[in-house]
Amino acid sequence: MAYTVAQVVFWFCLAVVVYTYFLYPVFLFLAYSVVQVRRDLHYLARPRNRRARDTSETGLPPVSLIIAAYNEERHLPDRIRNVRELDYPAEKLEVIFVSDGSTDRTNEILRAIHDFNIQTLFLPSNGGKANALNQGVAKSHSEILVFSDASTLFAPDVLRRLVRHFAKPEIGVVCGSVRLVGNEESKQTEGFYWRFESVLRLMEARLGATLNASGCIYALRRTCYQPLGAADLIDDFTVPMNARKLGYRVIEDPEAVATEFSAESVKGEFARRVRLAIGSFGALRQVRGLPLLSFTTVAFFSHKLLRWVLPLMLIGLLASNFFLGTRTAFYRIVLAAQILFYLWAVLGFLFRRQMQGVRFALFGYFLVTIHLAFLVGLWRYLSGRTMSVWSKAS
Repeated sequence: MAYTVAQVVFWFCLAVVVYTYFLYPVFLFLAYSVVQVRRDLHYLARPRNRRARDTSETGLPPVSLIIAAYNEERHLPDRIRNVRELDYPAEKLEVIFVSDGSTDRTNEILRAIHDFNIQTLFLPSNGGKANALNQGVAKSHSEILVFSDASTLFAPDVLRRLVRHFAKPEIGVVCGSVRLVGNEESKQTEGFYWRFESVLRLMEARLGATLNASGCIYALRRTCYQPLGAADLIDDFTVPMNARKLGYRVIEDPEAVATEFSAESVKGEFARRVRLAIGSFGALRQVRGLPLLSFTTVAFFSHKLLRWVLPLMLIGLLASNFFLGTRTAFYRIVLAAQILFYLWAVLGFLFRRQMQGVRFALFGYFLVTIHLAFLVGLWRYLSGRTMSVWSKAS
């Protein structure tokens, strides 16, 4: 009986792991290819520009750019300079910096700004990003809102790229594209993982299944914004979900590019991933009653839900494999592969400085770390130890 249970657990967990990281990307690529070929054939039959047209200078809508910050003295000077260099009419651009109870030089830097279209809001205590965004939206006046972070740098034409889509009344949220930069360690870990994620997101977007934005760059109609609660830790998932509930479409524009900086180490990324996990499990309530149509349902199940429970599957796979032992050659091969994978991760942790220059040497360490972070996040969520305040990666 125990052997049979172990077999069921083993095959179920193996199927989930293989599907999530291998079969779903392949299936997604095939579906994306079919849709792309169909669009190309349609274009050849009836040639016309398929890109969203840029809005004329006189037709550009007023935009409120809201940037929440907590202890960002390191990045703020570059961010302020970046805002000033945006290719958008200053009289139509309202910039609101919200300092969420910062205790470093953030407030001092913001008080030195005297641009007519840049406003500052200083909150007395650290109430969390959700509250900071709520306060920023309440202070804003434009019908188009753009959210970003203090450490993010926009390409000069980003706002023009984002707002052109709102000419279609059914568009509620437009997500931008993120380019990560960092040190040698982050390039071998989060940077590689993000490239994989970006490819999946792009293909999902082509299939009309954009699930969430990147918190450092997305735009929305004011009518799509519903005040966030303290438990809404991942606004870039909650806000698009709220827009879908209102009947709006969520799309991605890969030409609207922002640059974000990776955490300086995998250890620094761990805290952000724990917070992301807590927010992800808390955001499940947003999905209840949500009309996830066609491929969006598949994408949510495959790219979100299974990712959130994958750490449990990895534990189940290893434990059941040890119980099954070496009864067949297949079990021996899978067990050896798992042991080698975790040994790879341990070596990456122990010799992370020495292995930074070796391609993919630290990636196993990174994968184990982010899955461990999700386990910690799940435990904190189930035990009620949620986090409403900021948790900065370092």
